[in-house]
Amino acid sequence: MKKCFVMVLLCCLLVAGTAFAKTGTLLVAFGTSMDSARPAIDDIEKAYKKAAGNEPVLLAFTSDIIRNKLAKEGKPVLSVNAAMNELAAQGVTDLKIQSLHIAPAEEYNQLERMVVKNITKKPGVFKTFKVGYPLLVSEKDLDAVVKVVLASLPKDRKPGDAVVLMGHGNDRGPGDLTLAATAAAFHKADPHVWLATVEGSNSFDNVLPKLKASGAKRVWLQPFMIVAGDHANNDLAGPEEDSWASRIKAAGMTPMPNLKGLGQLKRIQDGSFAKEFMDDQAAGAPKFKELQEEYSHPHLETVGPKLRAMFSWNNQTDADADMAESFNGKIARTQVQ
Repeated sequence: MKKCFVMVLLCCLLVAGTAFAKTGTLLVAFGTSMDSARPAIDDIEKAYKKAAGNEPVLLAFTSDIIRNKLAKEGKPVLSVNAAMNELAAQGVTDLKIQSLHIAPAEEYNQLERMVVKNITKKPGVFKTFKVGYPLLVSEKDLDAVVKVVLASLPKDRKPGDAVVLMGHGNDRGPGDLTLAATAAAFHKADPHVWLATVEGSNSFDNVLPKLKASGAKRVWLQPFMIVAGDHANNDLAGPEEDSWASRIKAAGMTPMPNLKGLGQLKRIQDGSFAKEFMDDQAAGAPKFKELQEEYSHPHLETVGPKLRAMFSWNNQTDADADMAESFNGKIARTQVQ
């Protein structure tokens, strides 16, 4: 009789524990204030909500400037901190945070710091939390994205037409290296396709001479960003003389803008890439742990700051502070505990 009572009590405790567990998802993008670009993000949010069923899904923008502008227009979007607090208020105990960034660069690192800050201030609110990878973190991701983007190019493209993709880029950090590898992968898959960035080492100045030498008469222009926002409409295809379209026209070629963000591509929009992360977490995170081991080697974390300190052009101390809170540091170690 006593044994049966203990078993019943155990079952009740297990059921009670299950009842209090609630999963929620937070999608995080840099953001956009352009109405024409917003559907790319909204469609991703709709796809996640459909897949989540009754589980809450919220959207947050990391850009203070964009959020403030949208708030003045009566179209508020939550910050990461506010969204996490809202999900906690809704009773979420197991939080999944999915980055809508392209690469593990500055904006993704900022997201990680925001998450760590919230968790540190309110320990125990979430039983578990996981931060999903950006779009490009592995060679497999790179190959898949190249195929998806090439398949999305306009059907009106003729043999010999060139394509220039505009990425954002960073002046320093792994994002620049990721996009350099992406540019090489695109050009290998199609020698008439180039990827250049607004910031960083892979600028349009490097690509324009190659375009001229290719003999292309027409150049298709497409953003390699989640949304076709300000950069796409102005820096890429705008009428100003320093836009990429104007410079291509001045070089004797015809610019052909195709302002479609990556978020509008079905294979990326429907969460297929993020699903891989969720499946990995459900299986005990073997891929995540493998990546953490690869990129968080203790010798790299020790030697990296010392090596960078020897660079004459690098007098900034915030880079190493960022790294301590980034994928290579605190949050990666927290996630697998």
